[in-house]
Amino acid sequence: MLSIRQATVTDLPAILSIVQQVVPLMHAAGNFQWEATYPNEQVFRADIEKGWLWVAELNEKVAGVAALTTAQDPEYAQADWDAAEPAVVTHRLAVDPAAQGQGIAAALLAQAEVLGRAWGLRVARIDTNSENRATQTLFPKLGYRFAGEINLAFRPGLRFFCYEKQITL
Repeated sequence: MLSIRQATVTDLPAILSIVQQVVPLMHAAGNFQWEATYPNEQVFRADIEKGWLWVAELNEKVAGVAALTTAQDPEYAQADWDAAEPAVVTHRLAVDPAAQGQGIAAALLAQAEVLGRAWGLRVARIDTNSENRATQTLFPKLGYRFAGEINLAFRPGLRFFCYEKQITL
């Protein structure tokens, strides 16, 4: 059974284990969005303290994670959308490799829409590394439209594709 809930500090070991498994697979596929030092425990702990971090549990085991926020990087102004419009934004989305293909990322993105509606927002946004083929296939399947390419100052040398979805209130 798949369920979504807010993360707690007791989830940190499972979350960090997922990231440690995902990063080498990302690198093997040519996607260098994450590295050994990011995202790290401090980043996830801050997400938990702000109430932003959510986990997906599959059969009572943490199988995915995402930070669901309203925080938009300044570079989002480069994308083909109204950067001044508040949005629910998904960051740090990761799924345990053993659980991929079971709807976990989709469930976390659906939770972003639930929060967006609760917050009175009309759009959901996400960005992904230009080399992340899996997310570039997933996001349009879930109703996200491609909204252009940006660079992020904290990840120099990488390109990121932006996606946006209208949320029905």
